[in-house]
Amino acid sequence: MASLVVQTSFLGDVVLTTPLIAELAKRGAVDVLTTGHGAELLANNPAIRNILVYEKRGNDRGLARFLRVVGRVRHAGLYGTPLPSSDGPRGNSTIYDAAYMAQGSVRSGLVALAAGVRHRVGFDTAAGRALYTERVRYNSSRHHAERLWWLAMSDCADPPSAEQIRPRVYPGDGERRVVDRLLAAGGIDEPFIALAPGSAWGTKRWPFFHELAALVAQDHPIVVVGGNGDVEIARTILAQLEPGRGTSAAGCLSLLASAELIGRATALVGNDSLPQHLASAMGTPAVTLFGPTSPDFGFGPLAPGSATAGVAGLACRPCDRHGPARCPLGHWRCMRELSSLQVNAILAQALTQASTK
Repeated sequence: MASLVVQTSFLGDVVLTTPLIAELAKRGAVDVLTTGHGAELLANNPAIRNILVYEKRGNDRGLARFLRVVGRVRHAGLYGTPLPSSDGPRGNSTIYDAAYMAQGSVRSGLVALAAGVRHRVGFDTAAGRALYTERVRYNSSRHHAERLWWLAMSDCADPPSAEQIRPRVYPGDGERRVVDRLLAAGGIDEPFIALAPGSAWGTKRWPFFHELAALVAQDHPIVVVGGNGDVEIARTILAQLEPGRGTSAAGCLSLLASAELIGRATALVGNDSLPQHLASAMGTPAVTLFGPTSPDFGFGPLAPGSATAGVAGLACRPCDRHGPARCPLGHWRCMRELSSLQVNAILAQALTQASTK
């Protein structure tokens, strides 16, 4: 038996798909169709046979490129190995028993259909649901990692344990060496707190990380994690700290090396974004700051000892499933009224609980 998992959405969703992949791997081989960055995150995963790359907004745009992706999927299903990206379709059938549509667009559904996967499973709310042969109820009360896990399960299955739905990523020796060098260069030789101030959505970026860093650095060194877009905020955060009390990894690390770094942190404080899911995958307690979004959407942290923070009692919150670029009402109270003192208190409580376990 072989399965295809299609997940070409945001990187956090890729991480949250790993429990589904692990479940399917108990039954047979699993191939995953994802983006280039998604492939970086899924590297070294022992549950995956092949990672197939589909850059739907990049090099694989257009009909000819789409057909090449279909050919690679079909070949991997038939022969268990992927075609080079330059090759076209071969064959007219596939040995995948099912495709699990963790990303529910029409385009993703068409890939599985055109590749000849006869059994296609996805959520009943997905845009591509008309292309599915089996539609699974999207249960909004569940964490998204659990929702995705249920794509592979029957309605009579027992609910999963916390371990079954906790995601996993697998940094390798190369990532460990890179993190070793970064921490040594920054003078970080004791347990540290990771801060993740970035997000792809402007209204999800809490504005008081510099204040929190000053509070936290009194007891713990700070490491700022993030991408290229977080380099300047990392400098602002670290500029106020004493030498040796913090360093930046923003823009310095690959995705898996960032996961390795987060895995070494005592805790992570971050926005509703990818780093909290990396913390879940690495078992690091996370304090996640929710502004325009809500943990009720099913995207909160999963590692033991994690917590969430947000401003209660705002009629306008949550206002968006992802977070708009600007506050629709212009006041951004959901983030501005969440103080650094409040977040530091929640972090301190999480650290105390972790130390007593």
